[in-house]
Amino acid sequence: MSFDALPARHDWTRDEVEALFALPLSDLILRAQAALRAHHDPAHVQRSRLLNIKTGGCAENCGYCSQSAYFPTGLKASKLMDCEDVVAVAARAKAEGAERFCMGAAWRELKDRDLPAIAEMVKGVKALGLETCMTLGMLSQAQADALGEAGLDYYNHNLDTGPEYYPSVVSTRTYRERLDTIEYVRHAGVKVCCGGILGMGERHQDRADLIVELAKLRPHPESIPINQLVPIAGTPLSGAPPVDGLDFVRWIAVARIVFPEAYVRLAAGRDQMSQELQAMCLLAGANSIFVGDKLLTTPLPGEARDRALLNQIERG
Repeated sequence: MSFDALPARHDWTRDEVEALFALPLSDLILRAQAALRAHHDPAHVQRSRLLNIKTGGCAENCGYCSQSAYFPTGLKASKLMDCEDVVAVAARAKAEGAERFCMGAAWRELKDRDLPAIAEMVKGVKALGLETCMTLGMLSQAQADALGEAGLDYYNHNLDTGPEYYPSVVSTRTYRERLDTIEYVRHAGVKVCCGGILGMGERHQDRADLIVELAKLRPHPESIPINQLVPIAGTPLSGAPPVDGLDFVRWIAVARIVFPEAYVRLAAGRDQMSQELQAMCLLAGANSIFVGDKLLTTPLPGEARDRALLNQIERG
């Protein structure tokens, strides 16, 4: 199998993506490994840490989210954290091995009044030598420009699912609005972190369509989180059926093949996965994880379990 780099494609079709997914598992993993090794160190898994800098009270009705003001999840809303506290958490994260520090606020969109504080957080975290990422909801072009001027490295704004199924998940923000924010971020010179969630009741075709939509972005997102739904009591999707483990592995491999240069991040849902399933996802081409005890409001495996997993994956 050649490990030569192949050019990025933006014209993937649903049929082509589904054909990749349907390959014999050994062939699919082999192709994913070839794509990984052409662009990345296959033995290295990037560690990212995600901090909720403003919790709850969000005006969006995303059916999976514990932080939506629409649903009785029992989560108490909080104000935006102080910059000094955010930087202190980032410093501890770096000391524990994090390479990228991501900050998320439960907002429908960033308000101009909060922009100076957000910019200070970006500058403070960057001064520690960490890559920075923010997820703050929708942005205007002027706001994206300001974040770029502050030195923000990545902006996260997920598409969640394919465009046909999207209205079944959220109605307070359109697919086009999500794409607009991604375009503003690109124009500001900030890298894009954009992926989706599996297990929200979507069809197989909707998962393929998510890959197609991500592939249309020019350039491709530099970071692609693949989340497994964590059912939250009180949300409309609390009873969604779980994703088959090997299906999830296959979608990780498909993402790696379609987006060979990106960080493909094994994101939410790891706490529900066995160590062996997580290892399969890394073998299939995922090369980034969120570390720590919590991903915004949902649990993560924690430092000890992550260290045991990564020692097994990365040891020579």
